[in-house]
Amino acid sequence: MLFGIVDKPFVALTATEGFFMNKRHLYAALLLFLVACHRPVRQTTESTTTQNYFPGKGDAWERRKPEQVGMDASLLEAAVAFARTAETKQMPRDFSTQEEIFGKLLGPIPNDRATTNGIVLRHGYIVAEWGDTQRADPTYSVAKSVLSTILGITIDRGMVRDIHDPVANYIRDGGYDSAHNRKITWEHHARQTSEWEGELWGKKHDFVGKEAFGRGERKPRTLQEPGTFYEYNDVRINRLALSLLRIWRKPLPQVVKAEIMDPIGASDTWQYVTYPNAVAEVDGKPMPSVSGGTRWGGGLWINARDEARFGYLYLRNGRWGNRQIVSADWVRQAVAPGPVKSDYGYLWWLNTDRKAWPSAPASSYAAIGAGSNTIWIDPEHDIVIVWRWHDGSPDELIKRVLTAVKE
Repeated sequence: MLFGIVDKPFVALTATEGFFMNKRHLYAALLLFLVACHRPVRQTTESTTTQNYFPGKGDAWERRKPEQVGMDASLLEAAVAFARTAETKQMPRDFSTQEEIFGKLLGPIPNDRATTNGIVLRHGYIVAEWGDTQRADPTYSVAKSVLSTILGITIDRGMVRDIHDPVANYIRDGGYDSAHNRKITWEHHARQTSEWEGELWGKKHDFVGKEAFGRGERKPRTLQEPGTFYEYNDVRINRLALSLLRIWRKPLPQVVKAEIMDPIGASDTWQYVTYPNAVAEVDGKPMPSVSGGTRWGGGLWINARDEARFGYLYLRNGRWGNRQIVSADWVRQAVAPGPVKSDYGYLWWLNTDRKAWPSAPASSYAAIGAGSNTIWIDPEHDIVIVWRWHDGSPDELIKRVLTAVKE
């Protein structure tokens, strides 16, 4: 006699009955196992966690008291009080030193600008704001990080297959015909290691000459192999912008508006101002080409609130609401250190070795322009700080804001 496991335990069965009962229960157990394996597993994606807040267009932006987002109100107030006192000394309000600093202008420059101003976001909510954050002023090289984003979208769309491809594979306007320039890849441009050689819109790559380059003039040097030497060089970034224009086959201000600014709900006050002589023929039509800054006038003129939206887009890994504007993979690559310069990504400044902002996490990064104009992003603390027309490094403000974080 064998004892089988049936509805009523310990019922005596014959050997044959026990065999079939055991076999039947084995099948039942196997069926239960398979059902369990197909039960839905809890996802760790955003859909099953607390949804992130995204502001509506324009002024439809919720505020939170500091204590509502884990911050000390008095310490944050002290940080803002400090920021109000740190007006830039580099750039007078009438821009009267522009040519002295940067050289002969190619495009327009305003007659006036706002005083120092800024905004602090925590978890996407406004927790602090000072100065005129709705005044659209030149933001200088912050525009480079916007161009980086356009490059990322270009690659996401397959318009450029790989960032390591030579630009000459796509652009045949003479700018990459030389043996030296043929080696330049899209990544070299994005890391400012392209060593592109040539003249564009009346400015040469070598920055020689005080009239053309002001205090930014440089001593002649030997060109290095593309990808081996870092140099912050606006002529080469302007060349990248022209190459992106030829890929998109429409003016980049239209691309920036349709692909970035409109989706993130930016205001209608920003503008991407071009040099009058920066015109290229595309498909038989004259089209303006943008610059990577305001060194020689023009550039991206934008307010602090719109810059905060752009920074928040990156804090959320390229997503805005239900739309992935630029891939999370691009964001990861864009803020990864390069092989030549460890504190520079794809036209973004990094804090890899914590030398730029000692008070901040190594994972933080920023878009930075002369003036100083800064969009600082801190994924560790879920914070974005925009600080415009300030004096020197933003670390003193960052330190004070992070001191206010209680969590």
